[in-house]
Amino acid sequence: MTDLSAFPIAKRWPAKRPDRLQLYSSATPNGVKISIALEEIGLPYEPHYVDIGKNESWTPEFLSLNPNGKIPAIIDPNGPDGKPIGLFESGAILLYLSDKTGKLIPSDPIRRYETIQWVFFQMAAIGPIFGQVGFFNKFAGREIADKRPLERYRDESRRLIGVLETRLKGREWIMDDDYTIADVSMLGWVRNLIGFYEARDLVGFDDFPTVAAWLERGLARPAVQRGLTIPARS
Repeated sequence: MTDLSAFPIAKRWPAKRPDRLQLYSSATPNGVKISIALEEIGLPYEPHYVDIGKNESWTPEFLSLNPNGKIPAIIDPNGPDGKPIGLFESGAILLYLSDKTGKLIPSDPIRRYETIQWVFFQMAAIGPIFGQVGFFNKFAGREIADKRPLERYRDESRRLIGVLETRLKGREWIMDDDYTIADVSMLGWVRNLIGFYEARDLVGFDDFPTVAAWLERGLARPAVQRGLTIPARS
């Protein structure tokens, strides 16, 4: 049997199937992108629910694998050269999964790097900015009387959605006809922006019909629908 005892996180969230990839996550935009990718790829895995409402991502066991204390993290018992590997940061995990399986990323080197650049665009721009919109529009930030921070993140969100709108004109997916980790990286973030963060009107989302159509196509994929609810709340 595969031994995961070298990973403290596996003691707090014991594996029933230690031979499978272990996912430690919850239904955040960064979390669901990994669930979606795993469902799309079809790689066997075991999900573990990390309750961020109870600060479980800040426990010593979780921090031992992800020192950044954010969702998600994985252990692959069958990593490179058959050795176990633990990873954090969702963009790195997406790239690892696509490299491991040869799926969700073009094989052509030029198109591969173009795909990666859009994953980085999500990580460096869309994720942080949309997250700030959520804070100032839905959470504690809405109590701040000075609305200039919200306005700044609103305007930057519109700019970023505009970048996507331009890229997607005449394309089904970010990489033309290829559905890739670039799409996977952003679907949950755009969904949360207009849904959970309640910012559809704030950012004028209906001004971007191409992005809206892309989001609808993405959410219609069965693997995406499954991924949005994995791991189940315990």
